[in-house]
Amino acid sequence: MGTCHSTSRIAFRFFHAEMFAKSFAVGMMLLGPAAAHADDGLGFGMGIEYSTGKYGNAQSTSITYIPATLTYATGRAAFSLTLPYISVTGPGGVIQGFGRVAMSGSPMSGGSMRYGMTGQGSTQTTSTNSGIGDVITSAAYRFYASDSMSLDAVGKIKFGTADANKGLGTGKNDYAAECDGHFGLGDANTLFAAAGYKVVGAPEGITTNNVAYGSLGLDHMLDEDTGVGAMYNAAQSAFAAGAALREVDVYVSQNVSNGMVLQFVLLKGLSDGSPDSGGKLLLSGKL
Repeated sequence: MGTCHSTSRIAFRFFHAEMFAKSFAVGMMLLGPAAAHADDGLGFGMGIEYSTGKYGNAQSTSITYIPATLTYATGRAAFSLTLPYISVTGPGGVIQGFGRVAMSGSPMSGGSMRYGMTGQGSTQTTSTNSGIGDVITSAAYRFYASDSMSLDAVGKIKFGTADANKGLGTGKNDYAAECDGHFGLGDANTLFAAAGYKVVGAPEGITTNNVAYGSLGLDHMLDEDTGVGAMYNAAQSAFAAGAALREVDVYVSQNVSNGMVLQFVLLKGLSDGSPDSGGKLLLSGKL
């Protein structure tokens, strides 16, 4: 199998780490697949993400997300399993990756009735809930690779293991398919893009829309071990109470030792479907 030029390797690893950090949130594999690593075998990812935003409410919702990911790559194929812990503090009705899922009084308001959620602009009480998040699995296949370009087909399942009664998830499974591409632009730059479609599981009493999503970004290698980049992410809203996702991420990636990569990411939301701001610290490598 051909591989992309060496300057894009951190970009590939960043794609993978950001996948587990964002998980199935927003229905998009922002930053890419679990697709073919430089080497076959087992890999791991771990990190912490913190975000905060109002999502159209009067008060902010803060979310801490701590995922652990195990990967396996062989030839052109790669697989991943993510087990996360999540903590949500806010007025209710906000689900990570979806934004505002429901208005007050809805059967599925993420705990908004307990939290005393009223309406936009009203005084809202807040509460903190935490627990196991949604388990994520993915499978990827690199169906084209050359010295300057690769294309991956990716399938993902988000299992609704997070407690919907606590507002940690929808309680339903989601399914997605996407295509990811990496395109070398000279020795130091890699353009990357993803486009996909997600089938959203409908919680009882809530109407959902399936979601088209995509991302576009540029990675620049400062040297053999250090990369910087930025990307724009967009997704349709899955819920009538929510808004479309629009956000920009910027990052620094650093090879630290023995093939491990450390990444620091800053996020800026551009719509009510995204957090206002956030940050992530991620570590990935081979086992």
